[in-house]
Amino acid sequence: MICVSIGRTRHKMVTLEHQALAQKGAELVEYRLDYLSHLPDLGRLLQDRPTPIVITIRRAEDKGRWRDTEEQRQTLLRQAIVQGVEYVDLEMDIAQQIRRYGKTKRIISFHNFRETPEDLADIHAKMTKLDPDIIKLTTMANSPGDMVRILQLVKHSSVPTAGFCMGDFGTASRILCGKYGSPLTYATFNKDRELAPGQLSFDEMKHLYRFDQINADTQVFGVLGDPLAHSYSPLIHNAAFQQLGMNAVYVPFRVPKDKLQATLRDFDWLDVKGYSVTIPHKEDVIGKADLSDEAVQSIGAANTLWKDAGNQWHATNTDYLAALQTLAIGLDSEPDNHFVLAGKRVMMLGAGGVAMAIGAGVVKNGGILMLASRTHARAKELAERLDCQHVLWENRGAQYADVLINCTPVGMHPDVDNSPFADNWMREGMLVFDTIYNPENTLLLKQAKLREAKTISGLEMFIRQAAAQFELFTGQPAPIEHMRETLRQELSPVRLKP
Repeated sequence: MICVSIGRTRHKMVTLEHQALAQKGAELVEYRLDYLSHLPDLGRLLQDRPTPIVITIRRAEDKGRWRDTEEQRQTLLRQAIVQGVEYVDLEMDIAQQIRRYGKTKRIISFHNFRETPEDLADIHAKMTKLDPDIIKLTTMANSPGDMVRILQLVKHSSVPTAGFCMGDFGTASRILCGKYGSPLTYATFNKDRELAPGQLSFDEMKHLYRFDQINADTQVFGVLGDPLAHSYSPLIHNAAFQQLGMNAVYVPFRVPKDKLQATLRDFDWLDVKGYSVTIPHKEDVIGKADLSDEAVQSIGAANTLWKDAGNQWHATNTDYLAALQTLAIGLDSEPDNHFVLAGKRVMMLGAGGVAMAIGAGVVKNGGILMLASRTHARAKELAERLDCQHVLWENRGAQYADVLINCTPVGMHPDVDNSPFADNWMREGMLVFDTIYNPENTLLLKQAKLREAKTISGLEMFIRQAAAQFELFTGQPAPIEHMRETLRQELSPVRLKP
C-alpha cells in the first residue's frame, strides 16, 4: 500500500489535501503533525477522515519540525491512540513508553539520515521486541548496494517490515520493496513537496510504477546511469508493460562510475532481467556481459544489457540500429534500408557515446562522415577510430553536407534558445537530424524547416532504441506507437518541467 505523507502548516490544508488524495485513489495518508504551525487539534483533524491515517510527529533529531516539548509530543501520540486513529508512528526509543490501546496499530520506526548501518539486522531484531504491527526501517543509501541489504532484510523478516533507502541511490528500493513483502511504501503529495530525500510522488508511485500491483513474481528491469533525474526511460518502458498487461517494473538505478562492477554484482540478488545503460557506463558495462554483439564490438560501447533464458548476459547497442532506421526515415526510405546513406556526405556534431554509435553506422553503410566537436581532441580521437574526417568546430558550417546530425546537448530543455548550427549554413533539401528529444522541435529543427530542409527529431530514435531494448528484455513485440504517444504527451508544452 502507498502511504502518502502530508506536511502542511495549517489544519485546513491538511484536510483539503487528504480529501484530494482520497479522490485520486489514495488508501492511506500520513499526517506529519510536526509541520503544523500551531499545536494540533486532533479532534478537528480526525473528524470525517476520508481514509485511514498514520499520525507521525517527528523530532528535530529525526529531521522533523517539532518545536515543543517531548512530553507534549508523546501526550499527542497517546491522545491519537485514544481517539482511535488507525496507525501511530513511534520511534523505537520511545515505543516502550507508549502502550498499545484499542484498535490502533503500531508502526515502530527507525531512521538514519547519514548511512545504512552495518548492524542493520541487530537494529531490526530489537525493533521486533517492541510490540510492532509494522516495522519501518529507513536509512540513507550512500551506495546502490545499501538498498540490496535493506531489501534482503525486508524479504526475510518475520514481522511486516516497511524497509527502503533514502537518497538518489535508494530510489529504486522505494518501488521494489513491494516485491519483497513490504506492507507500505511512502510517497509525497506531489513532486514539489518532498518530505524525505528521494521520495517519489503519489502519482508516480501509483500510475508510473504501479506499486500496488508489484508482487513477488514481478520482473525487474532498469536504467543504469549517473545522473538519472531526467530520464524518460521508466516512463515509456512502464507504459509498455502496462499496455501489454505484463507483471514487470522498470526502475532508475543511479550508479557512480567507480561502483559499477560492484553494484552489478550486488544487483544479481535483485534478479534484474535487463538494463538500459546511459552515461557514464556505456563502455564499462561491457565487462558484465558474457556475449557482445557485432555493434558493441565495433563501437566499444553498449546501451543495453539483457539476460537470456540460460542466465547469460548479452551486451547490445540499440542506439546503432535506431539511428540508422531514423536516418532512413528522414531520407524518405524504409527504416531497414540503411544503404540509403551510401555516398551521402554527413556532418556530425559531437563526439560522445551517441555520436560513436551513429558515426559507426554511417561509415559502415557507405556514408562519407565528417565530425566536429567543441572539444577538438575528442573529435580527432573519434575520427581516427571511425577512419573518417574531422574538422574544427568553428569550421563546421564550411563543409558541404547532405545530412547534418546533432549529437550535442545544445538546444536541450531548458536551454531551448540555442542551436549548435547557424541557420545560414543550412540549405534546401538537406536532412537535419537532431538527436535531442526534449523538446521534440528544437531551435535547430525550427531553423532547418525555415530553410526548407528535411527534419527528423531525436524522439524517433529514442523510441526505436527503447523499443528494441523492450523486445530483447521481454521477447515480445514492443507497443511502439503507445510508447511514442506516451512520451509525446509527457513532453507536450503544458507538461514540461521548469
